[in-house]
Amino acid sequence: MTYIKSLITLCLLMFLSGCQERNVDWLSYGNNLENQRYSKLSQINDKNVNSLKLAWEYQTGIKATFQATPLVYRGIMYISLPYNHVIALNAKTGEEIWRYEHERNPDWKMCCGPSNRGLAIHGSQIFMGTVDARLISLNIKTGEKIWDINVVENLVATESLSSLNDVDPNRKKLVSGGTGVGISMAPIIYENKVIIGITGVGYGLHVEDAEKDSPLGAVVGVTGRFGRPGFLAAYDVYSGKQIWQFDTIPKEGWEGEMSNYTRDGESLNRNLLIEKESLEKYPNAAKYGGGSAWTTPAIDSETNTLFFGTGNPSPQMSGESRPGDNLYTVSLVALDANTGKIKWFYQQVPHDIWGYDVASPPVLFHTIKDGKFIPVVGQAGKTGWFYIHNRNTGELILKSEAFVPQKNMFAEATKEGSIIYPGILGGSNWSPVSLDVNEHMAYISGIHAPIKYMLHENISGNNITSYTSSEPTDDQQWGLLSAINLSNGKIAWQHQTDQPLLGGTLATNGKLVFSGEGNGSLNAFHSLTGKLLWTTKINAGVNAPPISYMIEGKQYIAVAAGGNKIMGYKQGDYISVYSLN
Repeated sequence: MTYIKSLITLCLLMFLSGCQERNVDWLSYGNNLENQRYSKLSQINDKNVNSLKLAWEYQTGIKATFQATPLVYRGIMYISLPYNHVIALNAKTGEEIWRYEHERNPDWKMCCGPSNRGLAIHGSQIFMGTVDARLISLNIKTGEKIWDINVVENLVATESLSSLNDVDPNRKKLVSGGTGVGISMAPIIYENKVIIGITGVGYGLHVEDAEKDSPLGAVVGVTGRFGRPGFLAAYDVYSGKQIWQFDTIPKEGWEGEMSNYTRDGESLNRNLLIEKESLEKYPNAAKYGGGSAWTTPAIDSETNTLFFGTGNPSPQMSGESRPGDNLYTVSLVALDANTGKIKWFYQQVPHDIWGYDVASPPVLFHTIKDGKFIPVVGQAGKTGWFYIHNRNTGELILKSEAFVPQKNMFAEATKEGSIIYPGILGGSNWSPVSLDVNEHMAYISGIHAPIKYMLHENISGNNITSYTSSEPTDDQQWGLLSAINLSNGKIAWQHQTDQPLLGGTLATNGKLVFSGEGNGSLNAFHSLTGKLLWTTKINAGVNAPPISYMIEGKQYIAVAAGGNKIMGYKQGDYISVYSLN
C-alpha cells in the first residue's frame, strides 16, 4: 500500500510539473484562441539557451516574402509557403511528407504580394486563404484538395501610374501592388466554422525601384472609385458554405460622428465643414470603402466573442471622396462568433489618411482594475501605443507608453512633405505580439521609420486635382523590441535593432522571448530583463513569428525565414528548427 501511495504521489507531482507531456503541439496561428503566442515549455530556458543548435533545416525552393506561422500536430509540421503552396514535414527530422502546389487563377491580379500568414487545422482538414481570394480545404494526411471556394467572385478597379503627374519621380518606378482582393491572414476555427477575411481592398498604389531586394519606394493615395468593402466571414468546415459575413463598411452610418479627435483624445487635422458638405457629393463612398481584414482574430469562448482589426479606408490616404469617419475602418471590432453580429467597435483613427491599419492581431488576457479581475483584449497599434480594452464593453482601460518615437502624427500632407512617425509602416505592423501571463507582460515588435507625407498636384487643362504619397526619408530607421507591463502600460525594457522589426515574437515558460530580424538574426532574450542571451544567423530575413513544440520529450524552436520585399530584407526559402542537442 505504501508503494502504491508513493507511486500515486510521484505521478501527481509529474502531472503538476508537466513532466508527463512528451509531445506538445502548436495547433493554431496564435497557439490558442486567445492569440497569446506563449509556450508553457521550459526545457529550453534562460540558463541553457546559449547551447541551442540547429536541429534541421528545410529549403522550400520558393524564395519570396515568407510570413507564415508553422503548425505542429502529432509530430508533423504543416506550413503555407509564398503563393499558397503547402508542405507537410516530419517535425523531428524535416523530412518532406507531402506537398500541395497551388494553381492560381491566371486572371486574378495579386494586390499585396505572395505572402501567406498560415493555416488552420480541424480534424482531418487543413484550411488556407489564398492570394487569389479563395478558401481551400486540404486532406491533412495527403495534401489532396477537399473543397475550394471563391470568397469573392469579381476583381475590383485599381490605381495606375497614369494617375500621377508627369514630374512625379514615382511615375518612372515599378508598380509592386495596388488595391485589389486577396487573403493573407491565417484562418481560425471555432465550433465547426472556419473564419477568414479579405485584404487589399484599400491597399493603395505601391511603387518601388527595380533593384533586387530594394525596399518599398512609396505608397500613393489616388482619389477615385477603387476597391470595395472588406469583410470577415465564417464558412462551414465540411462544405465550405458561408454561415455569416460581417462587412467592415456598413451600408448606412459609415460617416460616424465626425469628430476632430480620436476616442482617446488625440487631435486630428480634419476640415469637418468641407467633409459634411461633401457627404451629398459622395453618397456611395461606402461602396468602395476599404477596411481590409489583415489580422487573425482572437476568440473568447466563454462569451462567444470574436475580436479582429480592420484596415484603412479606400482610397488609401486620399480622403476627399470618402468624407466622414469611414466606419468601421482602423478599428478593433468585437463580433458574436456564431452570428457575425457586431457587439462593439473602437476606432483608433477616424477618417484615416495616414495608413494606420489595425494590423497586429488582438490578444486576450485578464487584468485588474479598481480591485476587480476583468477580461480584456489588447492590440499593438501602428500608432505606437498598446491599447487595452474591456472585452465586454470595448471601454479603453489603458493605453501604454509609446513603444516607438512619435512626431507630427496626424499632420496634413504638404507639397514639401511633412515628416511624420510612426508612418504607414507603423508603430507595430502585422507582427503578432506574445504574452507572458505569469509576468503580465507583452512583447511587441516595433518600427521606427520616418516617412515624408507629400501632397502632389495634377493639372489637366483648367482642372487641378491632388493626390498624396507616403515616401521614405533619409532619416535613420531602426527596430524596437519592447516589453510592456500590462498592469500600468509602462515599458519594462527595450532592445534596439539596426533594422525595423517585422515578424512577431514568441514567449516561453523558460523566461525567454524569441524574435527575428531582417538581417537574418534569430535572437533569444531574457523575458524579464531584455538581456540578449543567444543569437544565430539564417541566410535570409527572419520576418515570420517563431513557435515552439515538443516531440518525444525534446523541445524545439522553429521559424520561417524568407525576408520581406517591402522592407528590402533578403529573401530566401528556409524553415529552420533548433534544439539543445
